[in-house]
Amino acid sequence: MSRRPLGQLEAEVLAALAALGGSARTAELVARLEGGPAYTTVNTILHRLHEKRLVTRTRAGRYYRYRLAVDESELVAGRMHDHLRLASDPGTVLNRFAQSLSAEDARRLREFLDAPEADG
Repeated sequence: MSRRPLGQLEAEVLAALAALGGSARTAELVARLEGGPAYTTVNTILHRLHEKRLVTRTRAGRYYRYRLAVDESELVAGRMHDHLRLASDPGTVLNRFAQSLSAEDARRLREFLDAPEADG
């Protein structure tokens, strides 16, 4: 089993929580994650995410149930923006990203870009 960067596992845990649409115990998340991460690893990630206020937790008997405390789309968009901001050539990064999109995702992106901006 290859090791993934912690940031990637955090993102995977957050995505798994979002996919569940409610709350989940650590064991439920371990079962949904690829690569078979250890229960203790996922529990540590959840503890860190709780400290960062990205998830909430409530006691359920001997366990905690975790729930997203943030909007997933805002969280992912923020990460994408941070990565783009740190790139030495953002235009090339955007081009490579756009070229890697599926036809359906490219169509959706075009719709968003072509839509008139909302008054803000």
